[in-house]
Amino acid sequence: MASSSMFSACTIKGSALAPTVSRIINECSKQTYKALSISASADTSHSPLRRGVECRALNGERKHSFSLGSKFQLEDVIEAQQFDRDMLSAIFDVALEMEKIEKNSIGSNLLQGYLMATLFYEPSTRTRLSFESAMKRLGGEVLTTENAREFSSAAKGETLEDTIRTVEGYTDIIVMRHFESGAARRAAATANIPVINAGDGPGQHPTQALLDMYTIQREVGKLDGIKVGLVGDLAYGRTVRSLAYLLAKYKDVKIYFVSPETVKMKDDIKDYLTSKGVGWEESDDLMEVASKCDVVYQTRIQKERFGERIDLYEEARGKYIVDRDVLRAMQKHAVVMHPLPRLDEITVDVDADPRAAYFRQAKNGLYIRMALLKLLLLGW
Repeated sequence: MASSSMFSACTIKGSALAPTVSRIINECSKQTYKALSISASADTSHSPLRRGVECRALNGERKHSFSLGSKFQLEDVIEAQQFDRDMLSAIFDVALEMEKIEKNSIGSNLLQGYLMATLFYEPSTRTRLSFESAMKRLGGEVLTTENAREFSSAAKGETLEDTIRTVEGYTDIIVMRHFESGAARRAAATANIPVINAGDGPGQHPTQALLDMYTIQREVGKLDGIKVGLVGDLAYGRTVRSLAYLLAKYKDVKIYFVSPETVKMKDDIKDYLTSKGVGWEESDDLMEVASKCDVVYQTRIQKERFGERIDLYEEARGKYIVDRDVLRAMQKHAVVMHPLPRLDEITVDVDADPRAAYFRQAKNGLYIRMALLKLLLLGW
């Protein structure tokens, strides 16, 4: 988010509940109100955030360092490196609360009066729909643009910066997927409202990595001391790049890279892991790696990243497939994950195995994205 002028804050002292938040949102002008400062005590000693607003948790007790009265600043979601362990723990706690809201048939009005724009220049099913579902389940509204590369003014030659400046006038937060690596950073530098990177070409997909880590924690029961096999398209797969950055935050993690020669993990990720003391190893034996790992993270070989070199795509496709034989090699507690969509890299007969976690993983994306929208628009 670009630096912007100071907004006034609405401060509520005493108890704070979601209906009260919704009422205040409706009463406050959007030009002078972008977040709430909610305090469960009379303490008013705040240090300013970038918007000049103190955002506090709705609940007083926390398991992590973001206790009542401490600061948690989340302005944009651009790359996995921006998060540390405490931030991840805090986001996961909020995601658990969002899960309770989603299961409540009454729903929530927490984000009533807010608008989210989804600006997608590349195809998406899970990411776009889960963000839109997240916003609506929290009482907000959605402006959506599917295939913006062809059906927006980008087709007429409009720059990304001009598009962002225009769209931010209609909405309170932008969720963007783009075909160019680094596009989300450019958008955030331009906008005066929060920007979420929903995938920027072969660059990163930070919200996918967040939901992946959340899923691993829920499925395996821990994040320290795990072994993870990243399989498939590691050169162009933005999900595995972002996941590797987050795995590096934890202790005694070992990562195995299993991929065809043409789509091996790039050196920048290997160098980063080495600099953080994370053990990694390249292997061409999926069966052996599967037998060691807590998580087998399979990915699709992305035809769209190969351009005219279809021969290289065909060479890479189908080399590593998770099937019943791989399941038999895996440990009983281990899980198979996949960011989806899949083609033939996981056979359909794997779906019935309880270790097939990829559809639960996709559902977890809703809770993580609800949490991010809440934190970006309201803070704690």
